[in-house]
Amino acid sequence: MSTPKDLPPEAERALAEAEERRKKAKAAPMPTELGGRDGPEPVRYGDWERKGIAVDF
Repeated sequence: MSTPKDLPPEAERALAEAEERRKKAKAAPMPTELGGRDGPEPVRYGDWERKGIAVDF
């Protein structure tokens, strides 16, 4: 990502800090889910199924 030269030093520092936070967030390993649901991810497909009944939000 390129930054324009007309940014004040505070904005450049804020962008650098945000980039560091993004790098740390990507590096953090996520724990495995215990007791999760089987099948496709309901958030991704927009359906929730409980006891054979599908509910769309």
